[in-house]
Amino acid sequence: MKKTHLFPSLLVAGMILTACGSGTNETSDGWRDLFDGKTLNGWTRLDGEAEFTVENGEIVGTAVANTPNTFLVTEEKFEDFILELEIKVEHESSNSGVMVRGQHDPKLRDGQGRVFGYQVECDPQERAWSGGVYDEARRNWLYPLTLNPSARSAFKLGEFNKYRVEFIGNELKTWVNGQEVAYLVDEMDKSGFIGLQVHSIRDAANAGRKTYFRNIRIKTENLEPTAMKADMYVVSTVPNTLTEHEKQGGWRLLFNGTNSEGWRGTKQKAFPEQGWSIRDGVLIIEAAKEGDPRPGDIITEEKFKAFDLSFDFKLTEGANSGVKYFVTLSDGDVGSALGLEYQVLDDERHPDAKQGIDGNRTLASLYDLITANKQARFVRPIGEWNKGRVVVHPDNRVEHFINGLKVLEYVRGSEEFKQLVAGSKYKNIENFGLAEDGYILLQDHSDEVHYRSIKIRSL
Repeated sequence: MKKTHLFPSLLVAGMILTACGSGTNETSDGWRDLFDGKTLNGWTRLDGEAEFTVENGEIVGTAVANTPNTFLVTEEKFEDFILELEIKVEHESSNSGVMVRGQHDPKLRDGQGRVFGYQVECDPQERAWSGGVYDEARRNWLYPLTLNPSARSAFKLGEFNKYRVEFIGNELKTWVNGQEVAYLVDEMDKSGFIGLQVHSIRDAANAGRKTYFRNIRIKTENLEPTAMKADMYVVSTVPNTLTEHEKQGGWRLLFNGTNSEGWRGTKQKAFPEQGWSIRDGVLIIEAAKEGDPRPGDIITEEKFKAFDLSFDFKLTEGANSGVKYFVTLSDGDVGSALGLEYQVLDDERHPDAKQGIDGNRTLASLYDLITANKQARFVRPIGEWNKGRVVVHPDNRVEHFINGLKVLEYVRGSEEFKQLVAGSKYKNIENFGLAEDGYILLQDHSDEVHYRSIKIRSL
């Protein structure tokens, strides 16, 4: 068994491997090998001290205790590309991943350096988010597999798994063993390296566990993007835009980023003349000013039945708002219009988070009815954009998501739902939340809250 080692001493001077040639070969169909099967020419180790070796035509990463995540990265950087490789892990503790357009800052972590950026996950744990997209050391999960649960079974522990990654323009798509996994639209990094990860380990007993990589090849010219299934959910951080894939799948913008078309006040036929504003592609409910009348909530001019609704929101400190659905306006001109509400709230600073029962008025909860699972969610800080999502299926099953993670599920009209309503502030409202269709509403709660990228697809 031939074994080639990558020793730490080779990385001292700027962590650059010296070798004759890049170790890559181009084929007639435009593919180029990034790994020659014999040496680690063209690759550099960064950050941690896990060992990378070449054994039997495979790159083997071996976990080392008491060291940060370790990455073997290409010395070459890439812009648009299609990447294919195979990955095998033998133990469920061996989390790994592939950096694409990866970045490195040698000044981070007190001068020890830090790899960061897009990582296509290799997740052999029970969670099974292999092929999802994680923003290493930066923004956390961008495409978790709660957005595509059918892909969770694609990865096979103890076997080589074929990964395909297409990063063309601002669109990042992933496959594992032929299964479509993730579709991300993001513009943060235009180019970067390809990197293979050996994750840090918490338990020294896991030292010595191995991750295997082979058949690593890339194509950078004459790229033809692969179409994904029509109902593949797209996560986009580009404001107020839709991909051609989304348009073909029936998605449309409820807010065009320019004007109030499609929206009006709940208590007037037109869009409020004050209190709500549109600036730089953002729909803003402004904070209350003493003596000024409040503009009130706004609703869509159209009603919806079953739908998939996504929206970006940004809270200011201590702010409260909400996104309501199945709003009928049948309750008359009294207070905020009734409807099922996805709570939009600063949990730490707004007192409403402490009201209700067991936290059922906290962020992403079904207001006053069902508490969002805090263990299942992550929330970006006040002043940063978060992504909300409400899916109402034709069978009345409803799901709430935040930043791609599902935090609750219920069935409208079920006995459990009726019991929840009976114990809530809505107990005296006949048939609360059971309308056949209704408006989408953005709530004025006298606090400044920002919305953008509001899109919907009828189901």
